[in-house]
Amino acid sequence: MKSIGSSSVYSICSDVAGVAGNILALALFVSPVPTFRRIIRNRSTEQFSGLPYLYSLLNCLICLWYGMPLISPGIIFVATVNSVGALFQLTYIIIFITYAEKENKVKMLALLVAVFGGFGIIVFTSMMICEPHVRQMFVGYLSSASLVSMFASPLFIINLVIETKSVEYMPFLVSLATFLLSSSFFVYGIFKHDAFIYVPNGIGTLLGMAH
Repeated sequence: MKSIGSSSVYSICSDVAGVAGNILALALFVSPVPTFRRIIRNRSTEQFSGLPYLYSLLNCLICLWYGMPLISPGIIFVATVNSVGALFQLTYIIIFITYAEKENKVKMLALLVAVFGGFGIIVFTSMMICEPHVRQMFVGYLSSASLVSMFASPLFIINLVIETKSVEYMPFLVSLATFLLSSSFFVYGIFKHDAFIYVPNGIGTLLGMAH
């Protein structure tokens, strides 16, 4: 009975961490809304870049694939958070393409096709791997590398923040949400004994503290 009770508490704690991660991720996903309201209002993408949204879409797709039962059974919260994230990023990209100038529009469309093409190659390659454990490792390494690079990307503008003495380019609330998100999934990965979740999110937690 004690073992069953401990298992139940363990499962509840795991679910709480997963739900918290999903809620915090949603806060991050909606953070670009003011930017896209401005784009729609002005009917122009101005000096904004669509590249971060393309990269975020690819990251969400890879992590979504890793969270699918076919690849990694039992980590449904990874699949849910990234499916929602992919929908948000795709929506932002469609809006960006709609209001971009012709040259930028063509470039973004080509890159969007490349993102889906690259993801398709990843799915096809992983499905060619017959051994489930090896398949999980293949997709897991890709998702981990993608996550770490995404968490590390704000570091490139730290110098700009220091030089301008302004956090305009690195909003505190976004950095805080990223820190809490990675912390939640770090805990979730620990509970699930999944290094491909807790290692990149552990690094993300440390990088979030640096931000």
